[in-house]
Amino acid sequence: MKLSCVLTPRAALLAALLLTTIPNPLCAQPSGGPYGPQARHYDVPATGRVFFVAPDGRPEADGAALDRPTTLAAAIERVATGDTVVLRGGTYRTGGLVLSQGVTLQPYADERPVLKGTEVAAEWEKVADGRWRTKWTKLFPAAPADWWRRDRHEKLTPLHRFNNDMVFVDGVLLASVGKLDDLAPGTFYIDYENAWIYLGADPAGKMVEITAHDSALVRTMGTAHGKPNDRRGATLRGLTFTQYAYRALEIEGVEPGRKMHPDEFGKEVVGSTFEDVTISFCSRVAGYFHGDGIAFRRCLIADCGTEGIYVVNSGDIRIERCIVTRTNSAEKITGYFASAIKIFNQSYRAVVRDNLILDNPNASGVWWDVGNVDGVFVDNWVERTNDGFFFEISKGAICAGNVFVDCDRGIHVLNSSNVRIYQNTLWNSVVKIERTERSAVGDHFGWHPSAGPDVTERHGHVFLNNLLAADANFRGPLLFVTQSEKVRDRLADAQLAALDGNAYVRRAGTQAQPLLSWGPVPPKNDTVDLADLAALRKLQPAFEASGRALPDYEGPLFASPELKRFELQPDFPLRRVAVPLPAEAEKALGRPAAAAGLPGAYPPR
Repeated sequence: MKLSCVLTPRAALLAALLLTTIPNPLCAQPSGGPYGPQARHYDVPATGRVFFVAPDGRPEADGAALDRPTTLAAAIERVATGDTVVLRGGTYRTGGLVLSQGVTLQPYADERPVLKGTEVAAEWEKVADGRWRTKWTKLFPAAPADWWRRDRHEKLTPLHRFNNDMVFVDGVLLASVGKLDDLAPGTFYIDYENAWIYLGADPAGKMVEITAHDSALVRTMGTAHGKPNDRRGATLRGLTFTQYAYRALEIEGVEPGRKMHPDEFGKEVVGSTFEDVTISFCSRVAGYFHGDGIAFRRCLIADCGTEGIYVVNSGDIRIERCIVTRTNSAEKITGYFASAIKIFNQSYRAVVRDNLILDNPNASGVWWDVGNVDGVFVDNWVERTNDGFFFEISKGAICAGNVFVDCDRGIHVLNSSNVRIYQNTLWNSVVKIERTERSAVGDHFGWHPSAGPDVTERHGHVFLNNLLAADANFRGPLLFVTQSEKVRDRLADAQLAALDGNAYVRRAGTQAQPLLSWGPVPPKNDTVDLADLAALRKLQPAFEASGRALPDYEGPLFASPELKRFELQPDFPLRRVAVPLPAEAEKALGRPAAAAGLPGAYPPR
């Protein structure tokens, strides 16, 4: 099957990008690691100025030698482009640092520096049975964003959850309550008017830490400490940031207030790098990141309130071999559209490759949100997440070689164009491709939808050689291709340009369920459920000529879904269902045309 005819000029551009920016992996699938921060020995640089810092360093010390460490804050004030800050191991209770220079921050040797946004609360008084309190003036009251719909969500998300204060007892995050009468063990209450923090259990003999800093480090696009922005991103290696009231890190940048050309933004700070970095327990996000050329490698992002990595209007981003987990798991904020990784507002050529996106049941996995162009999502493992790969109101993406396990929607394409989906494995995770009437006219978020494809341009998707499988407890279609009733009079064209080579498997014992939900279907251009591929072929004769379905199947399938081994067994009967792939897919997957035939993320063994 020749598919070059279905690739748009934008798709061809992305194919060229893949030839130059994605290394050819040994095989198409999650690599198996290592993922997240790796223990390393960090040598002191032999060139450039070096500032040694320590938790007990003295601000007046010059920091020029290991035995004369200064403080981290003092070093940040002194560094200039090309310098290195070497951090001794231990806990740095610090925050509000501002940097305008392209410098490096790294550990000394194999030591472990930890930057904390909390301070220890040691003075408590008992005020009643089951209640203790302390005075605390470093408070961070907050309110939901103005677009949050209180009438819809306040019953599930009381307003006190939007405050950014956190309390930890022996490292365990407590839950906030909205009034003193609700105080109980494992919770805290804040009287903001009188600056009291109350606990519902005796803190004696325990370490109580309370947020005292809004952020750890902000890379400004302005002037800091008398030095103008050099436009060079900092490099952070081997550091841990935890317990910050809002976000640990931020890279500032111009945020478009309209649809803009990419030459107009992303140039204020270029080339920021994060390697083997851990960020955890930030009340809102791990960090906001602006600027072209940002790279995250082997980072761990965990237990943040609404987002982990939040990239805004930036180009050529790479996120590789990171672990992002438990986003929005503590506060479970509703109506706030949380996401483990969010790529937002006209970001170009973001590559998310070979990461673990785990246990985000109250958030999306990786969400390209509004006006983004040419995304790449390859070889990732996504498990227990609302929308694993979510591409919304954006143009052009490749989603290939990924494994989705127990996600509400493994792949979700909404109001977008030209998304190419190749060789993914989905277990108990549906695929949903949909379009609605949403536009910039009267939209709750103003101009933002105008940065993506218009209502009549939301098509051109390709869906080839994917394996959609479900156990006997799974209900509903495996593939949804739908549109809202409000566009039936305007949109009669198919959303997909190609659909073939896919395998659909339901384990034996499943009650009769539709295989697909499909729209538009003439004459009313609505969405209907289809029992099998034969019903689809009657509507769309060009689709799934090679695709096959096993609706009540007892035979060999995966090596062991119980052990999360989703390689196909050698005698799986649909091993020759897949069709040849276009060049861009082969490059993304590292899989030659000769290997075609096997659906899903794993190549033949």
